[in-house]
Amino acid sequence: MYHDRLFKELLSTFFLDFLEVFCPELAKYLDHGSLEFLDKEVFTDVTHGERHEVDLVAKARFRGKPLGFLVHIEAQARQQDIFPQRMFTYFARFHEKYNLPVYPIAVFSFQTPKEQEPDEYHIDFPDLAVLSFRFRVVQLNQLAWQDFEHRTSPILAALMANMQRGPKEAARVKLACLRMLAKLQIDPARRELISGFVDSYLELTMEEEKQLGEELQELHPPERENVMEIVTSWMKKGLKQGLEQGLEQGLEQGRQEGLTHERTLVLRLLRKRLGDLDPAVKEQIESLSPDRLDQLGEALLDFNACDDLGIWLQSQR
Repeated sequence: MYHDRLFKELLSTFFLDFLEVFCPELAKYLDHGSLEFLDKEVFTDVTHGERHEVDLVAKARFRGKPLGFLVHIEAQARQQDIFPQRMFTYFARFHEKYNLPVYPIAVFSFQTPKEQEPDEYHIDFPDLAVLSFRFRVVQLNQLAWQDFEHRTSPILAALMANMQRGPKEAARVKLACLRMLAKLQIDPARRELISGFVDSYLELTMEEEKQLGEELQELHPPERENVMEIVTSWMKKGLKQGLEQGLEQGLEQGRQEGLTHERTLVLRLLRKRLGDLDPAVKEQIESLSPDRLDQLGEALLDFNACDDLGIWLQSQR
């Protein structure tokens, strides 16, 4: 559910950018100034006894014309045989409720299966084709991330994380997302949304984190600085999250749990950057005060070897 909410927030925040990248013809004739998001719709699937909340519906006008229409975007995180039928059901209900044309778009974000998803729903009889319904499909695992890495777009900085990639390309994709994000002139809140999306959908192993760090060092200094600023920002947020939760509760137990969470996260980041730690060094870190632990969380980004950590710990005595 967290991933679903994150995906919906991303699409609504960068709606026009999404259209310009994946539905450029629609973006040309849609009057951008007329855009209006409708309240969420919840439909009951009578056939399967399920309730479905529609992801995103926007009302707009044709450019230079008074005629309006709807754009419905449905993000699908798993393969589902009945999905084309569900898209038609949504189309029919929107068309009936608003008496407007509906432009339907499906965004498939899953990594597997790789087969092309259908973009139509038919009802045919031997003597009569009753229905032929089509919808636009954006299937991310059918798109190669390399085809988009040289563009500059907030929606691509996020969605490259879901695109087709090789078994050893995760670190390269994450770096490409970060480099594109660093080039964008957007406010901190939207930058945080994109970086959070990438971090959620593209989790790296310890080996991949090390590869990412090595490739970061190969960037030209000005670009490396900009990318590291983003990495530092979301690391600091993660480091403080557990402690802040405990402080808000105002309970000693909460504070201790938050501090334990922060220590665990700092140790994990150090292991990813420097490798396994000496037990005595680990013990020193676990004994640090909350303020010193916070300072270590920021300082570790500059460490290149265990000796750097040792020098820092010695300076805190």
